[in-house]
Amino acid sequence: MVMSGKASHDLEVEVPASQAWELYGTLGIARLVEQSLTDVISKIEVEQGDGEQGTILKLTFAPGIPGPGWHKEKFTMVDNEKRVKEVEVVEGGYRELGFTFYLIRFEITEAGSTPSSCIIKTTVEYELKEEAAAMVSFASVDLFANIAQIAKHHLLKNI
Repeated sequence: MVMSGKASHDLEVEVPASQAWELYGTLGIARLVEQSLTDVISKIEVEQGDGEQGTILKLTFAPGIPGPGWHKEKFTMVDNEKRVKEVEVVEGGYRELGFTFYLIRFEITEAGSTPSSCIIKTTVEYELKEEAAAMVSFASVDLFANIAQIAKHHLLKNI
């Protein structure tokens, strides 16, 4: 039997959605994470692609971070029109902990009627083998909420 779940986080940023997507819709967000979260991620390598659908990244976690030391993720969808990117963990990491499916979705939408503001929505969806139920705490949106805050700071600094 498989357990499944979903968690999401929204953050409003006072920049146009198109500007936030320039960061999230490319490898820019990976570079920013690699530079800013050195206590969590020691290295992000592009194994295939240029940021478009099909891109594969290998993330190596910093020493002392609980769980497996690395994972590979694949950009399974990059929709520049709707400003949606889906990234699935395909090897290592969560897979080794008993997750059969682990997907992160980034959506950038305009905030209401204000074109100068947007919402960064991050959603984590997962499926986990029942015998690995104790690992469910790894299915958290907290890291991505932190990444959204870092992105917000970066975007506001670079207006």
